[in-house]
Amino acid sequence: MLQRFADWLVFGVLGLDKASKWGDALDFFIYDSIKILILLFVISAIMGVINAYFPVSKLKSYLQTHKLYGLQYLLASVFGAVTPFCSCSSIPLFIGFVKGGIPLGVTFSFLITSPLVNEVAVAMFLGAFGVKITLIYVVSGILLGMVGGWILGRMKLEPLLSDWVKNIQKQSETQADQWAEERLSFWKRLPGILKDSWGIVKGVLVYVLIGIGIGAAMHGFVPEGFFEQYMGKDNFFAVPIATILAVPMYANAAGIVPVVEVFVAKGIPIGTAIAFMMGVVGLSIPEATLLKKVMTWKLVGIFFGVVTLCIIVSGYLFNIIL
Repeated sequence: MLQRFADWLVFGVLGLDKASKWGDALDFFIYDSIKILILLFVISAIMGVINAYFPVSKLKSYLQTHKLYGLQYLLASVFGAVTPFCSCSSIPLFIGFVKGGIPLGVTFSFLITSPLVNEVAVAMFLGAFGVKITLIYVVSGILLGMVGGWILGRMKLEPLLSDWVKNIQKQSETQADQWAEERLSFWKRLPGILKDSWGIVKGVLVYVLIGIGIGAAMHGFVPEGFFEQYMGKDNFFAVPIATILAVPMYANAAGIVPVVEVFVAKGIPIGTAIAFMMGVVGLSIPEATLLKKVMTWKLVGIFFGVVTLCIIVSGYLFNIIL
């Protein structure tokens, strides 16, 4: 429905050509902006309800006081794999986790895996590459989330969260404790939950629009074939080059799997092509812009650096195995 609305507004009301770069970019911008803002509000409200009745602070305390031997990273990665989000769409849920005080490394495991592995990616990979490569991709995506989250968790990066999200965390804990003492009914708590959710949306609105605007420009104006010349099988550095070139791009699995299939058909090694895909769907400049509201630029840089390194290692392993 949102896509039809965006198409109607851009191509019907504004009269832009569907095949034009401006039409494609503006259509992408309107659709993704509305989708992500709705997701952000809804997920913030859901997390507010959860925190009101099942305080996430208790889960935080449990994770900090019990040794789970890495199981928490696996669960977060698997949860990321079953959520149908792209890198920017997964950020609202990531903010909800951070707001509730879930350990940062665990939330990063979710954020890494969520755009890489989902039912869309799995279905399209099965059709394009078969069962073997699909299984390897799914397992490697989950492992990448676990390893990346574990590394980031061990670095103790909580002080690098933004002041905005630290204040959100304190307010959330205070409000949950107050409601628990007052034993308010759901309907009396709901206005406060919705107000907080709308406050979060307003707090990140500018970042969302700027980030998606950058993504729309990339989506509409990067010429076809631009990347293929740098990713040939004779170039030892093709995997890191492919990954780094992919970061400015922004697309979901549905948009990039057909491109990966074309790359492989043209002789680009599958590990290099998949590293490019992981870079496109797992990291992007729009995502960095959105994350800036939650993190300092230093933390954004550390996150991107660790994930980029993990993707590069995965790409080389793919080329060896396959």
